[in-house]
Amino acid sequence: MVSKKTTKALITGGIGFIGSHLAETLLGLGKFVTVIDNLSTGRYENIKQLVDHQRFRFVIDTITNETVMDRLISECDVIYHLAAAVGVELIVKDPVYVIETNILGTHSVLKIANRYRKKIVMTSTSEIYGKNLNIPFSEEDDRLLGPTSKPRWSYSTSKAVDEILGLAYHKQTNLPVIICRLFNTIGPRQTGQYGMVVPRFIQQALLGQPLTVYGDGKQTRCFCDVQDVVRALIQISECQEGIGRIFNIGSDHELTILELAQKIIFLRDKYIRGKRISLKKKPLEVPSKMEDRIRLISFEEAYSSEFEDMQRRVPNISKIKKTIGWEPQISLEKSLKNILTFQNSQGFIR
Repeated sequence: MVSKKTTKALITGGIGFIGSHLAETLLGLGKFVTVIDNLSTGRYENIKQLVDHQRFRFVIDTITNETVMDRLISECDVIYHLAAAVGVELIVKDPVYVIETNILGTHSVLKIANRYRKKIVMTSTSEIYGKNLNIPFSEEDDRLLGPTSKPRWSYSTSKAVDEILGLAYHKQTNLPVIICRLFNTIGPRQTGQYGMVVPRFIQQALLGQPLTVYGDGKQTRCFCDVQDVVRALIQISECQEGIGRIFNIGSDHELTILELAQKIIFLRDKYIRGKRISLKKKPLEVPSKMEDRIRLISFEEAYSSEFEDMQRRVPNISKIKKTIGWEPQISLEKSLKNILTFQNSQGFIR
């Protein structure tokens, strides 16, 4: 029985990695869920288990189609705006697409949401902070970016414009807008196709290939499980205190990329020795020494000479913890085990 409090949610970019998990969770809570996606980076396989659900609807279209979006937004109670061009590889290779997709798409969603006075939860990114060295990052910290000649900063800039647009709509028209900056979300269904480090490392580990670490591997990141992130997005969407505010969402457990690679290799070997998984494909023979199973390559070799990276990226999550009591509950090791098992079940070619 669906409760009287059931809401109708619209998820843009809803067949992507995070969007599909969000849709699944909302359905489990008794919500009606519509997702719109143009299939540019999302995968239909992510939602195929949902398509026959009586409270689920999937629309294949772009969020810049105002006729379609007008109908979908008029029918929903809350919008989770996840649609965006993401991934380091895509950012470097096609910055025009990144800028147009993020800014024009978000403007279209905000304009129509304002027409019908619908609450919108906008997902932003830790890339907003750029090269700022004030660790951990707090929501009101300054931004420090590289030159406009470096395509890496196109994504950060486009998402900053999205945030500014959202806050402007809230201040000028009182549109209920909440902005969530996500820090390195990981979990099953994430693809390494666009440069995401965890699924790429796990695919290489399962195949018995050396894990390719960019730069010296001493750069640090914090990884948060998608289930924790989805829980935060839903909780903050139901919180009146969150309206008109920005929140960091992520883990504050920091580790180097080298440490991440070593942890994944260790877990892969442990699972195979313990026969917790049976590899879908026969891997290559792997060296016995850890240092022979990791290959360092330069950012120039991986991307281009124009690429710039950030040395550390750690969120201050005290604001969201104080507002809704949220903090991550799933350990990095558990997340990695879940991804390893999932990728192996899929043949680990992602």
